[in-house]
Amino acid sequence: MAGIYIHIPFCKQACYYCDFHFSTSLKYKDDLLQALVKEIRLQKNYLNNETVETIYFGGGTPSLLQADEISKLINTITELHTVSSTAEITLEANPDDLDDAKIKALRQTNVNRFSIGIQSFFDEDLLWMNRAHRSRHAEASVKRAQDAGFENITADLIYGYPLLTDTKWKQNLDKLFELAIPHVSSYSMTVEPQTALASFINKKTQPPMNEQQSAAQFLVLMDAMTDHGFEHYEISNFCKPGHYSRHNSNYWQGVKYLGIGPSAHSYNGETRQWNIANNAKYIQGIETGKLPAETETLTEENRLNEYIMTSIRTMWGLDLGKLNDIAKASANELLIAANRYFDNGWIIQKDNKLYLSPEGKLYADNIAAGLFF
Repeated sequence: MAGIYIHIPFCKQACYYCDFHFSTSLKYKDDLLQALVKEIRLQKNYLNNETVETIYFGGGTPSLLQADEISKLINTITELHTVSSTAEITLEANPDDLDDAKIKALRQTNVNRFSIGIQSFFDEDLLWMNRAHRSRHAEASVKRAQDAGFENITADLIYGYPLLTDTKWKQNLDKLFELAIPHVSSYSMTVEPQTALASFINKKTQPPMNEQQSAAQFLVLMDAMTDHGFEHYEISNFCKPGHYSRHNSNYWQGVKYLGIGPSAHSYNGETRQWNIANNAKYIQGIETGKLPAETETLTEENRLNEYIMTSIRTMWGLDLGKLNDIAKASANELLIAANRYFDNGWIIQKDNKLYLSPEGKLYADNIAAGLFF
């Protein structure tokens, strides 16, 4: 099986913390959409005829597109690939885009899952982030989608920023549980270089993020999700049983995927490629019939470390038996590196698999790096 990701690089306005590739101008939208169709055709052989199980519209803000524009992209994919009849087709959406007319139109497409960027149910927090929507949009958009028959919904929440007290964080989570959303992605606020938030902090007009606050709110998140019957199946992802994000799970389990659009990444098991993160240059390159991308051939060490980094983050764990399948690597060598994490209780071994403990999940990236070959 395989997945396809389509990057829609347009937003109404720039969130202060975001470093994804996007433009707030829709000037080249039509040209960009034509280029996406051409790239789908140009890369039709990348997945080597594997059945497509997931399609994911990310960005940017894919919900800025019209339903017929989304259908055109899906139809181009189905024309060139075998797409599973049960494929998960996800559209990232901002709450303010999901009015009655848009949801009704999307119901006529093959989109069957929404990823709604709520981030917070407090207007002051949304203003601080420079989000385009307000709290009333968030709650209304979820209910509209559910009323229209969209049951497969995930929502994003952010924690660990100065305005978010522990009380407000618990209220955000309670509101999410009240809405009966089956999947939640939740991230600590990170300060990326070249973002407005980084500039504000450098100029001391905003305080820096507090690691202790972030860790404490992550622990609250894990406990609350467990109490409400959610599985913590990846560091930042929680779901009711059976409601995993199939597309994102592909990334963590090493499944092939094709990325379409400026800045999109692709992976076929042997190589990784990434498109140029510039709309005009992307369009120009596609129009000439040449993919504007760079490619890296993965070494055995690359593939081993990537497996370690992704698998240790999930509830399925790091399978020591797979190390030899990837690169004739020694499980004993990795276990020696893991000893210090066994000693402090951050890693647990069950049978032939390694898992992060709840405390270990606070240090997932550092642990993964400490296990690298």
